[in-house]
Amino acid sequence: MSVCDIGIDLGTASVLVYIKGKGVVLKEPSVVAFDKDKNQIVKIGEEARLMLGRTPGNIVAIRPLRQGVISDYTYTEKMIRYFIDKALGKQLRFRKPRISVCVPSGVTEVEKRAVIDATKLAGARDVEIIEEPIAAAIGAGIDISRPCGNMIVDIGGGTTDIAVISLGGTVVSTSIKIAGDNFDDAIVRYMRKKHNLLIGERTAEEIKIKIGTAYKREEIESLDVRGRNLVTGLPKTITVTSDETEEALHEATAQIVDAVHTVLEKTPPELSADIADRGIVLTGGGALLRGLEELIETRTGITTMTAEEPMTVVAIGTGKYAETLDAKNDRTAKK
Repeated sequence: MSVCDIGIDLGTASVLVYIKGKGVVLKEPSVVAFDKDKNQIVKIGEEARLMLGRTPGNIVAIRPLRQGVISDYTYTEKMIRYFIDKALGKQLRFRKPRISVCVPSGVTEVEKRAVIDATKLAGARDVEIIEEPIAAAIGAGIDISRPCGNMIVDIGGGTTDIAVISLGGTVVSTSIKIAGDNFDDAIVRYMRKKHNLLIGERTAEEIKIKIGTAYKREEIESLDVRGRNLVTGLPKTITVTSDETEEALHEATAQIVDAVHTVLEKTPPELSADIADRGIVLTGGGALLRGLEELIETRTGITTMTAEEPMTVVAIGTGKYAETLDAKNDRTAKK
């Protein structure tokens, strides 16, 4: 694998770029801000994320990827190009890179083709598509080539991918459109319903990160939250507790646990025995929600653990997948 060949975790919430020998070199939000009047992009990535909910009428900050798939083709292509340029710099001028891109396990062939086309337009020589659970397993250090069952629950921004992997392939899998963004939406709805307080998605994300929990905690934490009072229309500050976030997130986290349960029901008995021994591995940014391990473990009775650096494992696995392809090609060429 040449230094120019890269792996991209093209996520709903953020894009990560992996380069062999350097690791994850770029991690930025999947946000594009553009000027409607001039029809041109103003900012991409972190600078655009800071504009969410704070832009004047002519500037719109959008997420061109929704629930793991492309919702705005033009801006996705420009965003990928920007991140490739930023990660590779001058190298891109001399040689187009080969890129591995991961997608949710439930995407259609049409959606896969859209990712391939957008990545090629952004400057790729060749594009390899890899399913997120496979990339997550490789990135988490699991040897997926062995005849042994491994269960991965990858909770991203837009989708949660659950898969049982053995012998390098997916045996049983499902992809549900409930993930980190839905946690934020649930907190926004709860604040409006319970406290008559309107908050933005950035504030909801802050609540989720600082005190959010999927399982009741022994120590109750609290956070002061500012928003707009829906009754008076004026700014207001209230105190929110971690118990309230558990209540707000209950429906979304329950759907993820139900999906895990469904996949376990469909898993062949030999692989089920492996999973009972080895446990369930959580990856993705959504896996950082506190209490999720305990919730899944309580409902399934199976040991559940979160991978080290869960946010970067998919990007690392995507990059390493390209390296395994190279190794296979080398062996084939020698024969």
